[in-house]
Amino acid sequence: MKYRRFGRTELQIPVFSCGGMRYQYQWQDVPLSDIPEENQRNLEATIERAIALGINHIETARGYGTSEIQLGQILPKFDRDRLIVQTKVSPMEDSQDFRKTFEQSLKNLQLDYVDLLGLHGINTDELLDYSLKPGGCLDVAQQLQQQGKVGFIGFSTHAPTDIIIKAINSDRFDYVNLHWYYINQFNWPAIEAAIERDMGVFIISPSNKGGLLYEPSPKLVELCKPLSPMVFNDLFCLSHPQVHTLSIGASRPTDFDEHLKTLDLLDRTSEILPPIIERLENAAISVLGEDWFKTWHVGLPTPEETPGNISIHTILWLRNLAIAYDMIEYGKMRYNLLGNASHWFPGEKAENIDRLDFNPCLSRSPHREKIPQYLAEAHDLLVSSEVKRLSQQ
Repeated sequence: MKYRRFGRTELQIPVFSCGGMRYQYQWQDVPLSDIPEENQRNLEATIERAIALGINHIETARGYGTSEIQLGQILPKFDRDRLIVQTKVSPMEDSQDFRKTFEQSLKNLQLDYVDLLGLHGINTDELLDYSLKPGGCLDVAQQLQQQGKVGFIGFSTHAPTDIIIKAINSDRFDYVNLHWYYINQFNWPAIEAAIERDMGVFIISPSNKGGLLYEPSPKLVELCKPLSPMVFNDLFCLSHPQVHTLSIGASRPTDFDEHLKTLDLLDRTSEILPPIIERLENAAISVLGEDWFKTWHVGLPTPEETPGNISIHTILWLRNLAIAYDMIEYGKMRYNLLGNASHWFPGEKAENIDRLDFNPCLSRSPHREKIPQYLAEAHDLLVSSEVKRLSQQ
């Protein structure tokens, strides 16, 4: 395993972290006695394999159902000084509810402290205010820190980049968990802002949200050769020293295997990556056109600025991926979350757009005339049954 300095925490964090949202039994809390023995054995085998590989950063959240209580059966068996344990608790209007929820997390984990506490899902200005206001959740987290129950404090986010940067610029967090990978590089300015403040940078879900890379499209497989899409994406992310760790949402011990192939290639990124990136870009340009490929995102409105609260940027992005790389299943998975995922994936689908006037909100876009048609095409291509966030399933 290779390690990187996790910003001002000074922790040496493995470049791969063991995320805790896919091996648990259920997304809702249930008594430990209701958890099947087979599921618990699989979780424990996954953690044991992670530790054996040097992946000593174990990451979970109060919102991950039975994950914490199941981890509480295995983590106390390891040398505590060898572990970096992170849990996350969502910001709440009443900061004392936040405190009680954290105390439940600690009880579930059967630990005296966590190394990292993340304020989970600072996705809106309101949730940022719950965190930063005097007497708010961050003040409570710092009190827990002073009591020795928390090492360092960060936040996780699915927010628009400007809100992420606002949270970073508060200079009150030690690290950030955010989305950034080859197919979604929009948050790079937030990563740069975090590095300016010497914060740790943790990439959320690079293999799932980064393109369903456990089951990539055949076209993406071909374009990424001689690497698998998963190894290419890992290598792309880790070729940037500003990125410190990638979350592997392992569901079984073998889920680490493909990722491990990245480690021996890290010293050769300048040789390996450019031809693959060029091939990916040329493939997209050949289908989408160079002007659209380079400028499609310019001047797009937010959902709040758009009639019907339609998430134009997200929909066009998913259309691009579906057309350029045959990432239809990924596009469907993400598109059909729109309207069902609250602030975790805001905005609505492009339904009934023939009744809406987009001219005012698209006035800054060089592609204002094409976009309504492209939105309709994307809806026809990607719409299917509604998709819920994993925590709602």
